[in-house]
Amino acid sequence: MEGEQARRVGRLLGEAGVTVLCGGGGGVMAAVAEGASSAGGLVVGVRPDNDRGAVCAGLSAVLFTNMGEARNAILVESADAVIIIGGSWGTLSELALARHRRGIPVISLGGWQLLDADGNPLEATVSAIDPADAVSRALATG
Repeated sequence: MEGEQARRVGRLLGEAGVTVLCGGGGGVMAAVAEGASSAGGLVVGVRPDNDRGAVCAGLSAVLFTNMGEARNAILVESADAVIIIGGSWGTLSELALARHRRGIPVISLGGWQLLDADGNPLEATVSAIDPADAVSRALATG
């Protein structure tokens, strides 16, 4: 499910002509790269390592940072908005950096949703109902 949603998000972003940034690895990152590149989009992978064999297909360019998870700061500092899909710890790090450090919108598509002590959603993320809604919200911010 996450993979298909990520492919659709990537495709919609590619069709919109925006530059897509991702981690350049497997899973959701590979799916979004595949979707964006299939629509003719520009896709930049920001890798945490320098392992050229770990790069996913569909990238237009790759930045090998060899910075581990610190590369998440590079991704967030370069973005106008963040769409999170799924719930890896790296994704949570990007959410925190985007909201706390940059104050840019974070749109969650089945990803992390932060709650207060009473179980109410915090304003850290905006929940999207589907890939089209997520992309529409992200593009409205730029």
